[in-house]
Amino acid sequence: MKFGVSSYVWVSPFSNHTIEQLKHAKELGFDIYEIGVEDPSSFDPAYVKHEADKAGIQVNICGAFGPERDISSDASRYRDKGMEYIRTLIDMASVFGSPYVAGPMYAATGKARMASEEERTRQRAYAVDNLRDLAGYAATKGIRLALEPLNRFETDFLNTVDQGVELLDEIGCDNVGFLLDTFHMNIEEKSLGQAIRRAGSRLFDFHACSNDRGTPGQDHLDWDEISKALRDIGYDGAVVIESFTTDITEIAKAVSLWRPLAASQDALALEGLKFLKENL
Repeated sequence: MKFGVSSYVWVSPFSNHTIEQLKHAKELGFDIYEIGVEDPSSFDPAYVKHEADKAGIQVNICGAFGPERDISSDASRYRDKGMEYIRTLIDMASVFGSPYVAGPMYAATGKARMASEEERTRQRAYAVDNLRDLAGYAATKGIRLALEPLNRFETDFLNTVDQGVELLDEIGCDNVGFLLDTFHMNIEEKSLGQAIRRAGSRLFDFHACSNDRGTPGQDHLDWDEISKALRDIGYDGAVVIESFTTDITEIAKAVSLWRPLAASQDALALEGLKFLKENL
């Protein structure tokens, strides 16, 4: 098991101008720096890989999915943009040696509405067909796709692991699995441990944060059960602290972050990492 931190803890968007974050994360003790790729043109993957190698830290890839990157949209131009974007992320993952591209890539984040059954059926068909196509492209580069269930306020498509298992079975590709996030799971799952066990060998990435999206361990989550469930399924992948900073208004508004969640972002990262290493 390796411990990582999301770029969102400090910066948004990650770019060539924030490259010092790689060294900073390594100095804090992290094995992995997971880039939330908001704008693929904001950094040069070859340059970032060179700097990451110098710092001695692994770079993994997570996506950001706005309305114009929606592979299940009724608008073909948005489906096309989403497909192009995810293929770009797969290419980036190949450069970095990231084992996965992660995120809620099945639909636009924030797309939560009372859709008709006809709309849902059509949306699901688009998502399944397009994810199957992307899985084939990713397989040629040895990359996995880790789909993230989100809470009900952020998507109406995929909220629970049980729903995710049904979707994965329908897609039918071994390199498509889960990114599970304790923040979303705390809202949607009856039992975090049972949900992790249900994901089993299909768990490709794991985001760890508190129930308020802050420091892991400073919360009401049952980390003993989370740890036991991860051991039960033999999970040995990335455990990434994903939180956000109120210093960047746009990202804070997007995730409804109205107050600081720690004394500082470094404190959140350091205290969270210490807790995770001791408990996982």
